[in-house]
Amino acid sequence: MKRANKSSSRSNVNKFEDIPNIGVSLAADLRQLGYKQPSDLAGEDPYQMYYSLCKITNEKQDPCVLDTFIAAVRYMDGGPKTPWWKFTSERKRTLAALNAAKKESAK
Repeated sequence: MKRANKSSSRSNVNKFEDIPNIGVSLAADLRQLGYKQPSDLAGEDPYQMYYSLCKITNEKQDPCVLDTFIAAVRYMDGGPKTPWWKFTSERKRTLAALNAAKKESAK
């Protein structure tokens, strides 16, 4: 079965599912976070979005969700269409740095 093409131009992004990597489930998560339209994602902090979703759902979300939020925000900020898994190493480095900073400030 052929998959629907995701939009390559932000002017064609009318619903969350038009953003590369965003399907029905993650679109519902974005709505649950209070976003109304794809353009609302521009300039947002994907890490804060992830932590907010964990809090709202009262469960730790899969880290892939964070990778996908990073991909979606970057895309809506004008970045290229990039598979979500390309952000995994960035996420790991960022979270490791945040955890190290937390430990250092706790001393």
